[in-house]
Amino acid sequence: MTQHLKLRIHVTEPWDFERNVGSAELTGWTIDHADPDNDEWEVHLDQGFDHHERHIGTLLIGPRYVGEHLSRMFDAVTGFPVRLAHRQDGGWHYAFTAMISQRPDKADGDAEQENGTSI
Repeated sequence: MTQHLKLRIHVTEPWDFERNVGSAELTGWTIDHADPDNDEWEVHLDQGFDHHERHIGTLLIGPRYVGEHLSRMFDAVTGFPVRLAHRQDGGWHYAFTAMISQRPDKADGDAEQENGTSI
């Protein structure tokens, strides 16, 4: 079985996403990274959010810039720019932009410090 790739997603557009949803940070997982031919990854969110009276629990992520591939995320230092789509009317509707990064597994006993950083 393919290992889940855990992701952290920081939504940057629309500018009022955090105000409308309550947080700009989303977390989720995908297995689409296992196939290098996948140009887009379907991400299952740990906790969904409500957007325009609709609950979103799954996003489709694709590279923000033409000619890039999502696998470049593994080489990025602070995050990789992506477009985010949600299901609408039987298809995917791109509505957000974000930065994604791999979310590390926390070891038992690891706790985040008050300022949000970890040791």
